[in-house]
Amino acid sequence: MHKLDQLDPNTLIQLSFLAQEEMRRRGLDESGGVVNRAPKAARIFQVPESVKYLEPGQLETLTRSFREWLRAARDSRTRQARTRIWLLFLLLRYTGMRLGEVLDLDDCADFDLARGVVMVRGDAPREIPLPIEVVDALVLFFEHPMSMELRGQIFRMDQGYVRRKFSERGLGTGIPRELLNPRVLRHSRAVELLRGGVPLVVVDAMLGHQSPSSQYVSFSDADTRRIMNHYILEEKKMKTSARNMFVGQISAVREGMILSEVEVTTASGLRVVSVITKESYENLGLAMGMTVIATVKAPWVVLVKEDSMLRTSARNKFCGRISAVNTGQIAAEVVVDLADGTKITSLITDESVSNLDLKVGDDICAMVKAFSVILTLE
Repeated sequence: MHKLDQLDPNTLIQLSFLAQEEMRRRGLDESGGVVNRAPKAARIFQVPESVKYLEPGQLETLTRSFREWLRAARDSRTRQARTRIWLLFLLLRYTGMRLGEVLDLDDCADFDLARGVVMVRGDAPREIPLPIEVVDALVLFFEHPMSMELRGQIFRMDQGYVRRKFSERGLGTGIPRELLNPRVLRHSRAVELLRGGVPLVVVDAMLGHQSPSSQYVSFSDADTRRIMNHYILEEKKMKTSARNMFVGQISAVREGMILSEVEVTTASGLRVVSVITKESYENLGLAMGMTVIATVKAPWVVLVKEDSMLRTSARNKFCGRISAVNTGQIAAEVVVDLADGTKITSLITDESVSNLDLKVGDDICAMVKAFSVILTLE
């Protein structure tokens, strides 16, 4: 084991991102009942009011705004200019780097895309791993013939210009103006990593903090390697497969002879009701106050417009606004934004999209039967 002050920041970062190992601690109280499990700290810690950051839904909204702006480019030169801003945004979004650090990057010398890392120079030198999507985007742009004239200078842009683009892309998203800047994006990545279970000392090293926040934690080289690599992998899996996932605490339980009804309340106050068998309830060791994950598969989400709302047996009704309609040859994916920033995805037929006349911006309600809500433990 190394003491914290002897650890090489590059070692901390290259080797890190251990996705949290499941800690299922079960015990019995004096009456023989199941002891409530303590909620996982990474899920419920409080962020000081002085720290400005974006919630997950806001991060997705801002990312979508930048992506759509890039896609709307009408000619090659405009696309080239916008792609530079897009790549800069992705680096800020996924590395937590300071704006000045990104603008100082030499795209010819500071990237090792074969290893999937970016090297940060300056006062806080370190290496930061990149998600595969970011690596792919960088490779595509770096190797494009039109980019040859920019090589070495791709990220050399005026700070004022970059900040102005952030402000412009936030217009119409509902995100407060004071949150539309690179510094907030840096804070957002830190909060995201901590909530994902990444140890504080590793987040400190990744962000290049000169004075680490924890002086009592250390990691071996092997441990730290698992931390970063595993977290990047788990983050990717969470984004691609678990689209309708609600993390919260059990706030109500109603037990029957065969079935048990469990209500889960998220940190934002969203309530999700699940009905499972009594056997499943007991096997999971569920109890009031426990932190669980409620998951709903996209095909199980039924969309209904409020003006045509009928009486239904569905226990879960979430109303919001459509933010995306992605149609295919048979099925369509419809994304609904709720007021608290939560996104719910429904997979329906193209014919249903046409019949309901679903469009981005429409008010809509997502209905989910309690039997369709799957509960899993942290």
